[in-house]
Amino acid sequence: MTSIEKLEWRYATKKFDSNKKLTEEQVEILKNAFNLTATSYGLQPLKMVVVNNKDLQNELKPLAYNQDQVADCSHLLVICIKTNIDGSYVDERFDLEKKIRGIPEESIADFRAFLKKTIESQSKEEIEESSKYQVYIALGNLMTVCAFEGIDSCPLEGFIPSKFDEVLNLKEHNLKSVLLLPVGFRAEDDLMSKLKKVRSPLEESIITIE
Repeated sequence: MTSIEKLEWRYATKKFDSNKKLTEEQVEILKNAFNLTATSYGLQPLKMVVVNNKDLQNELKPLAYNQDQVADCSHLLVICIKTNIDGSYVDERFDLEKKIRGIPEESIADFRAFLKKTIESQSKEEIEESSKYQVYIALGNLMTVCAFEGIDSCPLEGFIPSKFDEVLNLKEHNLKSVLLLPVGFRAEDDLMSKLKKVRSPLEESIITIE
């Protein structure tokens, strides 16, 4: 299929086949896709929790307003923001860059100082708000990769983050949950999979300036 055909194939899956599981290779692809997502300044203020435990998924389902996808999907991806973004964290990122790229400190010193000053001038709330915007970049990236890999998905905002954080012990990892992405394979009787997409004509959704 072409890129557009794969995106046409994708839809927000309402009913997963609970008996079908992603392969280890498919899960690794999604992990790498998440890790390769673009982030502001390359700081990666995000982390993803992969839940592959039916008992735990069933426990989380009521905390997502009893949406069946949470329990029936193959794997539940919980996209989180890090709550420990500060000057020290910025230093860790620049030190990692030096190690991977083998570059001298003088080549990044000015940018390091600028970014540390920028982060340290912001409130915790401002930093977390910025990180949340980037969660949606990761979500879009994952959904697109899922479509290309023939994996079904359904983005969910409808859940109680504080309760998820408690059950998954996210506070201990300096994390807060923001979005859910159940992934797996559509059930044959999911009626939504047979429906045509409803989208505006291109001339109504695109403005071209030449």
